[in-house]
Amino acid sequence: MTGLSLTELKQELIETGRDFHRRGWSLGTSSNYCVVTSRDPLQLLITGSGFDKGRLKPEQFVVVDGQGQRLDPAHPKPSAETLLHTVLARKAGAGAVLHTHSIWGTLLSETLQPAGRLQIAGYEMLKGLSGVSTHDTRVSIAVVPNTQDIAALAVSLEARIAEGDPDLRHGFLMAGHGLYTWGADLAEARRHIEVLEFLMEVVGTRRGWGS
Repeated sequence: MTGLSLTELKQELIETGRDFHRRGWSLGTSSNYCVVTSRDPLQLLITGSGFDKGRLKPEQFVVVDGQGQRLDPAHPKPSAETLLHTVLARKAGAGAVLHTHSIWGTLLSETLQPAGRLQIAGYEMLKGLSGVSTHDTRVSIAVVPNTQDIAALAVSLEARIAEGDPDLRHGFLMAGHGLYTWGADLAEARRHIEVLEFLMEVVGTRRGWGS
């Protein structure tokens, strides 16, 4: 899929975790990251559950199938949110999925849960999102309720993506939880995280939360 070995992909994700931890987006054992390693059959390399993303080690990753089941029982338990990654790989065409727990993602998602979406318009940084060529546009990011029933959420997201929901074009927020975004590859997914985290900080600061 990517032309990189599993060892190289793990190193890329380890560096991603260090960077996101440094920026305050993946503190404690929060967050999860994956890269698609095969389409047929669908397989993903994903972070194991409960590990510090700022200090990830190669043995803290697991390869899962399209149903989120680990292929090697000796590997660590996959993230509790693995099914969200498999849905995004299968239905949104994601080659990599990244999930962060930033302050701004948490605050905005909690506040905007009743509206069901975060809308951002008019900023030059929007052009960093795939398919956006002008600042003169409006991007909408879905806000879904936080839940421990990940299987049910995965089914809901799969249906919305299949219907072409524009609020799920670039990412979604789990209320009081954090941001999910994706890309054709890890580089694009990282760019989307950086763009959306920047824009969420702008929106939050304009609301007076950063004063």
